[in-house]
Amino acid sequence: MNYKDYLSITPEIEKAIAENKPIVALESTILSHGMPYPENLEFAHKVEEVVRGQGAIPATMAILDGKLKVGLNAEELEFMCHGENIAKASRRDVAVYLATKKPAATTVATTMMIADMAGIRVFATGGIGGVHRGAQETMDISADLQEFAHTNVCVVSAGCKSILDIGLTLEYLETYGVPVLGYQTKDFPCFYCESSGFGVDYDVKDAEEVARIMKTKWDLGLEGGLVVGNPIPHEYSMDHNVIDKVIDQAVEMAKEKGIHGKATTPFLLATIKELTGGDSLASNLQLAYNNAKVASQIAVEYAKIK
Repeated sequence: MNYKDYLSITPEIEKAIAENKPIVALESTILSHGMPYPENLEFAHKVEEVVRGQGAIPATMAILDGKLKVGLNAEELEFMCHGENIAKASRRDVAVYLATKKPAATTVATTMMIADMAGIRVFATGGIGGVHRGAQETMDISADLQEFAHTNVCVVSAGCKSILDIGLTLEYLETYGVPVLGYQTKDFPCFYCESSGFGVDYDVKDAEEVARIMKTKWDLGLEGGLVVGNPIPHEYSMDHNVIDKVIDQAVEMAKEKGIHGKATTPFLLATIKELTGGDSLASNLQLAYNNAKVASQIAVEYAKIK
């Protein structure tokens, strides 16, 4: 038995892989742990529509019934969005949840892993994980970063989540040889904000250029993924000073409550939403749609040159 025996791929996606059609991987943690029901279900359908609108096929990932699901039907999407007793699976959890048949939503790291197993090379998410503030003491560093170093998937995001130490996150990616590309920008985006104050390694002009970089990297046998920082649309960008104060407040609340590990990001995002009166959720939705759009364009171009 090999890893392919654990994959459950929908017929549409299986056919698309065989015919080298553009496919975009999507995570399910944002559905089960990032948004309330039924807003998350509306988002799940909308983001898949965005992908299809650009000429690509969506592949939402999850762990269900002892299988790595590549693509979810309407019933499975509904189940994931209700979020009852659904775990949050990073790389270390995959074997446990498969063996015990426990349902789990996929993080950035796990979605990349499953996409790579299935032969899908482009993935759209909201924001990547990274080095948490205070990691010098806690060693709280997202498994996403190791996945970028070893897994051949191009990840389109609005940068890393604002709750992280962005400078240390970029240093970590550099150490592990992960290219950080700015999509039509020289500034690394900061989730709710267009710019973090940090630069990218290279700014790229369009999807075709990203696709050529992907192909060249992997043709050379250079292991690992690419991070494409795609800024949130200007009209939905939040004020940097305002969001920083809110994040600082949310981080302190997490410390007071003793929240750490996997529970940190969901708690902080929910707290930030509450403190901003829902503005952060609206921004989160729009940046995710924008990432899905750009990722789909990259997948289309990559399919052409592959």
